[in-house]
Amino acid sequence: QVQLVESGGGLVQAGGSLSFSCAASGGTFSNYVMGWFRQAPGKEREFVVAINWSGNTTYYADSVKGRFTISRDNAKNTVYLQMNSLKPDDTAVYYCAAGRRVAIITRWKEYDYWGQGTQVTVSS
Repeated sequence: QVQLVESGGGLVQAGGSLSFSCAASGGTFSNYVMGWFRQAPGKEREFVVAINWSGNTTYYADSVKGRFTISRDNAKNTVYLQMNSLKPDDTAVYYCAAGRRVAIITRWKEYDYWGQGTQVTVSS
């Protein structure tokens, strides 16, 4: 059983930056693809970005490409999300997720473990 604990997020004005970290415990971190998803009120959970086990392959949703950066440190069992040039449309609860896969996965149903979710609010 893998536990994921997120930290970061918060409130920022449009154009600002925020960052997240997601610390994993209870499993072999490098066995997992790590992803970030978000869910705004009344909307479906949306894929944001994912990173493979080694960190050398990433995949971004078009909506965040060029603004968000995912990275991981397998020695620290932690994945990070740096969010720049934030827009009001980025407002949502953000979740980190772990999936025991080799290849990048973008569908939330394919992930096995989830963090608690953290609110990001971007004011205009």
